[in-house]
Amino acid sequence: MTDGSSKNGQIILATGGYDHTIKLWQAHSGMCSRTLQHADSQVNALEITPDKQLLAAAGHQHIRMYDLSSSNPNPVINYDGVSKNITGVGFQEEGKWMFTGGEDCSARIWDLRSRNLQCQRIFQVSAPVNCVCLHPNQAELVVGDQSGVIHLWDLKTDHNEQLIPEAEASIQSVTIDPEGSYMAAVNNKGHCYIWSLSGGVDEQPTKLNPKQKIEAHARYALKCKFSPDSTLLVTTSADQTTRVWKTADFSLVQELKTEAQRWVWDVAFSADSQYIITASSDNCARLWNVEAGTVQREYTGHQKAVTALAFCDQITSVESPSGA
Repeated sequence: MTDGSSKNGQIILATGGYDHTIKLWQAHSGMCSRTLQHADSQVNALEITPDKQLLAAAGHQHIRMYDLSSSNPNPVINYDGVSKNITGVGFQEEGKWMFTGGEDCSARIWDLRSRNLQCQRIFQVSAPVNCVCLHPNQAELVVGDQSGVIHLWDLKTDHNEQLIPEAEASIQSVTIDPEGSYMAAVNNKGHCYIWSLSGGVDEQPTKLNPKQKIEAHARYALKCKFSPDSTLLVTTSADQTTRVWKTADFSLVQELKTEAQRWVWDVAFSADSQYIITASSDNCARLWNVEAGTVQREYTGHQKAVTALAFCDQITSVESPSGA
């Protein structure tokens, strides 16, 4: 993890939760640099735009966008008109559109290039949506719902397929690794399902081949995410642990745990895949060294559970002046 500041788009760490605030942190020092107001509701999910200029916060019936480069504590763009909680938010890699999922039983595509803040496309399902994930090919959206169905929505053809890894088990989180080789999903029984992926290029739909089931956690699993280098998978849970699995054979390589932690709601990797940041119910976010399994830094200041985080330490490549 490299030192830097959010002003030049280098390191951004944002956390949000039940205290109706979003905090921006100096990742290396643990100091809170700004507090943003999210007065209308708790924060369900956070995501940074690809150009690192804006932070999207998903809440109850809206998405709010905050300017990361100014000192304005209030949102600069408001996306409204959605009923119930919005549970997930993300961006197409060039920032052309945003995708969301929510408890109104839908996934939505929002065109970010138009001044019209209305939703462009809606994918309706029959149960509340808990999670959404975009395939690295930028053409397929994976939607997980409370009834246990995973939907693959082909954005080019509008075709969709469904799979149910386990009956009567709510899908809590889905993730695809950056290489597009694996998909993982965790459910409210603590189980993690992994598929190997094929196709997904040159207009071919992605095919899922069941690979493995892991009894990942003793209780409710909350989040799963692959590392940027695709070698690790992390899962978090209500059992107060974060577990790290290696994708070579999906064996457990590390358990991240402290006495205080309680439910672990959200997780992110550093760009070099060597550090993990977690958000948990004890009002705290933590930076962990994956190999050592130790806490490197704690981010304290929230008054209630921290349920969402967004982290980016990917240095944007800038041409260095000659002779530098």
